[in-house]
Amino acid sequence: MVERLLVTGGNGFLGSYLVEKALNQGFEVVVVDDLSTSSCINVPKDAKFVRCKVEEFSDDTRYDFVAHFAARPSPEDYMKHPVETMLSNSLGTLRTLEIAKRSNAVYLYASSSEVYGDASVIPTPEDYFGYVNPVGVRSCYDEGKRFSEALCMAYHRQFGLDVRIERPFNVYGPRMRADGVYGRVIPRFLSQALAGKELTVHGDGNQTRSFLFVHDWLEATWTLLTKPGLSAQVVNIGSPNEVKILELAKLVIKVTKSSSKIVFLPPRPEDPRRRAADITRARSLLSWEPRTSLEEGLKTTAEWLSRAS
Repeated sequence: MVERLLVTGGNGFLGSYLVEKALNQGFEVVVVDDLSTSSCINVPKDAKFVRCKVEEFSDDTRYDFVAHFAARPSPEDYMKHPVETMLSNSLGTLRTLEIAKRSNAVYLYASSSEVYGDASVIPTPEDYFGYVNPVGVRSCYDEGKRFSEALCMAYHRQFGLDVRIERPFNVYGPRMRADGVYGRVIPRFLSQALAGKELTVHGDGNQTRSFLFVHDWLEATWTLLTKPGLSAQVVNIGSPNEVKILELAKLVIKVTKSSSKIVFLPPRPEDPRRRAADITRARSLLSWEPRTSLEEGLKTTAEWLSRAS
């Protein structure tokens, strides 16, 4: 019998990779996406596509797996659309959990490393509770993700639903938007360098992030979704290696052989100073760790951007 997967946000950067993987594994796939953060259609013709806000989606179809990826992941974007950001990670989560409950499906929620806020423990393990401003300008995203995690666990405890939660850390790679709408650091730096423009660093550049190439992310995510016996697990999917944003900018210039200069802009409000993933749990439960170096991943992404532009 063919297994059926529902992916919300399946036209987005991460969701589209999961959709392709499932189709290649012989799954029947339904994608729900309102295209609010998309610049093009990424849904393969073999998947059924429903253009709809996830918080308004209703379906009586039985699914074996439900993956909720619909979100506005860019700070520039979600701070402009705080209400929509909250709704996809509240009502949208409720809608998809109800579908999974009715189907007795495995439910995967794509959370975020943002739930940790400005963490005091680096690399950050899953049992760190987070340091987040619940009323700040980033709270629409941070607290939306935290609420959704809590709702997932409530469905697990009250209804026995098989839920799995992943917390990705700064995943990058081909298909990320580089038109300035998302403003994510790697596609922004790469597009600026390829165009010979100045690389814009917010703050002093000493803030850190850990970057994960999308193919490594997909390997871990597919295992977390499909491996038996992982109900109620919360897993970081990221890199334990901290990289200063200023060092990232220099590496991008090196990889692209650009003559671009680096300029500094005011810091973003409530921007976490450090971020890196403790992946002990991913190593243990998923037998996984990143394999793609940052330089290799940047080269691949830069080549894709050059072709796509």
